[in-house]
Amino acid sequence: MVAEFFNVTRSSLSFAIIWECVSFTATSPALSELSIYHCRFQKYESMFLRTLVRVDMEVYRAIPSRLAPDPLAWIVSPFSGSNATAFPLVHRHGPCSPFDDKKLLSLEEILLKDQLRVNYLRRSALKSSAKPQVDDSKASIPAEYGGGEYVITVGYGTPSREQTVTMDTGSDLSWIQCKPCSACYSQQQPIFDPSQSSSYTAIPCNSQDCSQLRSSCSSSCAYGITYGDGSTTSGVYSYDRLTLSPNDVIEDFLFGCGTDNEGLFQDTAGLVGLGRGKRSLVSQTSQVYHSVFSYCLPSTPSSTGFLKLGEPGDASNTVYTRMQTSSNHPSFYFVDLIGISVGGQQLAISPSVFSSRGTIIDSGTTITRLPASAYGALRSAFRSYMSQYPAAPPTRVLDTCYDFSGYGTITVPKVALHFDGVTLDLDISGILRHGCLAFAGYEGGSFGIIGNVQQQTFEVVYDLGNERIGFVPQACS
Repeated sequence: MVAEFFNVTRSSLSFAIIWECVSFTATSPALSELSIYHCRFQKYESMFLRTLVRVDMEVYRAIPSRLAPDPLAWIVSPFSGSNATAFPLVHRHGPCSPFDDKKLLSLEEILLKDQLRVNYLRRSALKSSAKPQVDDSKASIPAEYGGGEYVITVGYGTPSREQTVTMDTGSDLSWIQCKPCSACYSQQQPIFDPSQSSSYTAIPCNSQDCSQLRSSCSSSCAYGITYGDGSTTSGVYSYDRLTLSPNDVIEDFLFGCGTDNEGLFQDTAGLVGLGRGKRSLVSQTSQVYHSVFSYCLPSTPSSTGFLKLGEPGDASNTVYTRMQTSSNHPSFYFVDLIGISVGGQQLAISPSVFSSRGTIIDSGTTITRLPASAYGALRSAFRSYMSQYPAAPPTRVLDTCYDFSGYGTITVPKVALHFDGVTLDLDISGILRHGCLAFAGYEGGSFGIIGNVQQQTFEVVYDLGNERIGFVPQACS
């Protein structure tokens, strides 16, 4: 018998398969028509071979030689399925962005847009008492940049048409721009034309889905969305096929087909909602992905993260805290923040400071907002550790800034966030941003917000079925 060694990799958005094989070609007359393969199999449910789930196996296959040169289909086919899917997650303004306009915003612009996001969250909390998120055909979702830092690409319709949309954990209803437009902004990809999709259906007025939206209705179910910066989208509440990957297709996905869209959406086709409500992508795919999703946010605009639907791969390294629920704003993800440490010393902050209104974790807010007394304690301790560096002027909400000019290296104290059952040691990128302490304080009786700066380098896992939020440290390259 003649032996031949070879390696093969097969990959998709949700998995990669690597085979190390030895091929034996039989020389006896009885086996002359067979090739025998002894293979070691590794499956990585991930992208870019960053391991989420790895399965190691050995298989033997006797394959008719006439099937060469691609016998791998016979070998791989029993193992190619997956109950999870993942897609690249990129910064809206970074070089990995699919958009032509890749200009990074200035710090002033980032903070201005971020404040719009915070204002939206606070206003929606005040308005949502005893009301659903979508009411009387109006839904409030975030201002463009606040919820628009990170984008994914999915497919709508049959045949599938690629649409790059904003990922947002603070929203339920997904939507994209649709023809015919009465008013549409400029987007990178062709605007979706529902008349060209064989699987598209406008939701009728008498349907249960329309009644749950509490929408205005004439011939078809209407939706309307008002943004924190005055931007709007409205159109027809609809069903169509949503393609997440070639192997992951969601039939009859509920979404807004927007025909009147105005504002600062900047090239995106729309938004995908990952909130806790019934209309979110997470809820609509719960039978497939068990109401679990996770993400790694890109730590820099030039890096790539991922969004994954389904169970986290590295379960042994995932630490969980309880997911809290608020009846006043049921779509938001609340966590029980109980303390903060600086330089290894927990600050003298009563847990009641955080628990009186709660704390949400949000993909769209950039800078973490803390109650004024908690932020004051953090700022004071941080300034004490950083006293050897000259101060720099503040920028909007960032009031603790430094001038590091002329310093080859700097020493920054560790900062940790303490949740119920979990301590997160923040990466340096979650402590300093543009030379400033990446936290801000707020007055008043609203909730705190864990922003996306502090989430970077962690895989953040949302397990709605078990009502818990998990963190995998150093999971994002």
